[in-house]
Parts: sequence; structure tokens; C-alpha cells
Amino acid sequence: MNQHKPFQLVALDLDGTLFNSQSQVSDENKSAIRHFSAHGTSFVISTGRPYTGLPLDLMESLGIRYAITTNGAAVYKVPERECLFETCIPSDLAADILEELLTLNIHINLFLHGDAFAPAQCRKALLSIQSLPDSLKEYMLTTRTPIGDMPDFLRRQGEGVQKLTLNFPEGEDGTFPDRSKAMAILDRYPQVSYLCGGFNNLEFTMTGISKGKGLSLLCKHLDIPIDHAIACGDSENDLDIMKTAGLGVAMANAPEEIRNLADDVTLSNDEHGVAAMLEKWLG
Repeated sequence: MNQHKPFQLVALDLDGTLFNSQSQVSDENKSAIRHFSAHGTSFVISTGRPYTGLPLDLMESLGIRYAITTNGAAVYKVPERECLFETCIPSDLAADILEELLTLNIHINLFLHGDAFAPAQCRKALLSIQSLPDSLKEYMLTTRTPIGDMPDFLRRQGEGVQKLTLNFPEGEDGTFPDRSKAMAILDRYPQVSYLCGGFNNLEFTMTGISKGKGLSLLCKHLDIPIDHAIACGDSENDLDIMKTAGLGVAMANAPEEIRNLADDVTLSNDEHGVAAMLEKWLG
């Protein structure tokens, strides 16, 4: 019998949380989600990825019907691709920021209405990033539509951008020299806010957008009290949702500062940490 608070919903990050270091979901994690889902718990994906980056076949097999995407900028019903909530960076603002960022040695992902794009000139920078796992490089290379002139593309199509993600090649000393330059550029635009989603990247959305806000909107939509939700993650972009939910759980592979701010810490993503968390708090 469950001796804990009657949690009704569990929001799971993907990379570094539900996915192991090979970007796969263990049988142990799958089994635990299916078990507790059959007993009435709702599961939601909470990710920095866009809709097209969701593991839709996996979600269908696990019965997961909702996703908080692009750090909370858009919330979808799956597999209908029904956008329930969306807050975008205006196209002209995104184009202005991009023009400055593209002067740096940088790889940029741009997410527009659930689809993913990248400036064609950034491919070389992505391939040179040593700290980024090959599985994530392959994911980016195969799921982004290359665009020749991204600022012009944005101004012509005139639609807002859900999120932009920046990845940086290492310098000879192992640091990321253009990361601080990118932060200085973003600091000049108070309309947007940025954080790290892992691997020393930067991710920015409209100010006020977060996974936590996405969870609040979704819980209201589903008529589930927010304090009856669990959020589990491993990166800076998971902190807000972990604080917003009734229980925030960090992965053992999360940075120390993330673990210190969580309500609880589970095993790592290579040790079926999601399954261990579910068994502890729902079992």
C-alpha cells in the first residue's frame, strides 16, 4: 500500500533522465511506467526537445499522451500533435538575436511549431564538439532541417519561435570561449531568458517560460492538483518544474547543485533511476 502522498502525475525529462547514456530506455524503466500507469498514474514527458524530437513510438507503447516540449514553450497532446499551449519568441526578435549569435563558433537549433531547424553553416561546429555524445550529435544531424539564411527565413515566414538551443565547440584549453560571448549577447535582450539544458549548452525562450509553467498549465487542463505531481530531471532546465511539482526528484547523474536543490535523489540514468524513483514514491 502506498504510504506517500497520492501522486497522480509524473513528469519525466528525457535526456539524462528517462534515456540512459546511449539514448535508450531500459526495460526496467519501461516496466515500471507500464505498471504504475495501469494503476492510475498519468505520465508526461517534460523535455527541451521539440515535438518532432519526441520518441512517439515509445510514448505510445507506454501510454503517455502528453508532452511539455521546448522547456515549456509548448504543451502537446500526443499523438494528435494537438498544441494545448504555446508561447513564442516573435520572429523579428529571434532573427535579430540570431544575426549576432551567428558571428560566433556555435551550433544553433531552432524550434518552430514543433519542427526543428538549424543554420546550414553550423554543421561543422556541431561535428567538432567533443563533449557532446555521438548519439546526440546523430540525433541533431538527422532531425534538423538545414536553412541557408536563418534570420531571413524567420523574417519571411513571420511566425514565432518556441525555443533556440546553442551548443559550443571547446577551445584548445577545454573551455567554451564563445559561450560567454553568447551569454553577453542574450543579456542585451531582456525579452528572453536562458539556462543550461546540459553539456554546457544554452537554451533560451521568452522570459517567464519554463517547464514548471508548462506543468502548471497541463495539471490545470487535466484537473490534477499540482502538489500531486512528481517531476524528475537532471539539468538546470528541470529545476523550475522540480520546484513547481509536489515532489522534485533529481537523478544521481545530475550536477551537484541540481541534486542539492531537489527534494530527493534517485539512481542515475544508467541505473534505471526512473524505475527506482517510481517504486519509492508510488510503490
